[in-house]
Amino acid sequence: MMDTILCSVDINRPDEQHRLLEVANEMAMAHDAQLDVITVMPDFGSTVVGAYFKDHAVTSARDTAGVKLKSLVADVLGVERSASVRRIISVGNVYEEVLKTARINEADLIVIGAHRPDLKDFLLGPNAARVVRHANCSVYVVR
Repeated sequence: MMDTILCSVDINRPDEQHRLLEVANEMAMAHDAQLDVITVMPDFGSTVVGAYFKDHAVTSARDTAGVKLKSLVADVLGVERSASVRRIISVGNVYEEVLKTARINEADLIVIGAHRPDLKDFLLGPNAARVVRHANCSVYVVR
């Protein structure tokens, strides 16, 4: 039995996220589970680059991300279904924020997309691989 499914999307690549959202939604509907959709913004606050950003710029970027995420979910799943989906905007490293959110929301399943790995991904490990390795729940990877 699944109660909560967390789907991680990249709002900067909306066309590539349609199938991912559709799969996550099908699983949530089949299990009568809550669907949570998360997008993660990069954290510039702790770097040298972060010194050039004002707090309002981060807040503005978060607000813009919220609008894009809401639009993406509504476009793919429809306005009615979108109303029951919890949307989460997080700031930081993708894999860390996905794992933290899954733990906090007690997700039973994480649905995450993966691209065809490059050589650098084999050496460093893409976000999907890190989530799979470190998650406390099942992870479904959509290519």
